[in-house]
Amino acid sequence: MWRRQPEDAVSTAEAAERFVNDVGFSWALTDIRTPGPSLYIAVCGRREASMPGNVQKDPEASLAWVLKDEVMRRGRVFYAKLLRKRSTFVRTGLVPAFHAIAGIARKHEAARLSADARAVLKVLRKEWEMGTADLKVESGVRDRAKFTKALDELQACMKVVPGEVLYVPKFTYIWYLAEGRFAGELKIKVARDRAVTDIARAYLNAAGQTRRGELSSVTGLGRAEAGRANQRLVDEGFAVRLDTGVYRIASLRPGE
Repeated sequence: MWRRQPEDAVSTAEAAERFVNDVGFSWALTDIRTPGPSLYIAVCGRREASMPGNVQKDPEASLAWVLKDEVMRRGRVFYAKLLRKRSTFVRTGLVPAFHAIAGIARKHEAARLSADARAVLKVLRKEWEMGTADLKVESGVRDRAKFTKALDELQACMKVVPGEVLYVPKFTYIWYLAEGRFAGELKIKVARDRAVTDIARAYLNAAGQTRRGELSSVTGLGRAEAGRANQRLVDEGFAVRLDTGVYRIASLRPGE
């Protein structure tokens, strides 16, 4: 399911979307050094894929980057710097679950969002979409580092998503309100326990078997909360516990 065999390698935007929908959620451009499924590894079609130092001249890294941009533009799966503030894809069916654990209610924004993030969000709520340069000017957050930090903060709580990237006449992202692209999914309310269980189920379903601390490492959830979610999967009969923190799909036979 992680597309780590040559015959399963991803080479089109449609195949990339199928990959995300199959695994539930995935990194965009990580390699073998980071646990979890990755679009870059899926493009390479091998387990030991390592991102080269010069990505511009590497055909696999270039293709992964192009596909990332195309999938982002198509908007059929969620894309933002979400998990651990890294570029992440999420199938739309799991958006409510991730929003339940990462989202911030509007009434809590003043207390939980930085002033810079609130300034950027205020502009986007008025305009709904805007390029990077104009958003810097309109928000008043003109310092590059502070602006990037604000956008990362808003992506991590699923308020803002990049919807398109332009390279001519200069490189820039077009930023959208997440509720503009995924309104239906973000309106669905899910209890946190159920949300974490749904995420754990999706990950185990794609991985087959997980190592101790793996779910926590990939998602950023605390180990105790991740462990409780995996135990609920055992209680449901979906998973079996092989050892402390080690789980396997109940229907998967050893060696498969």
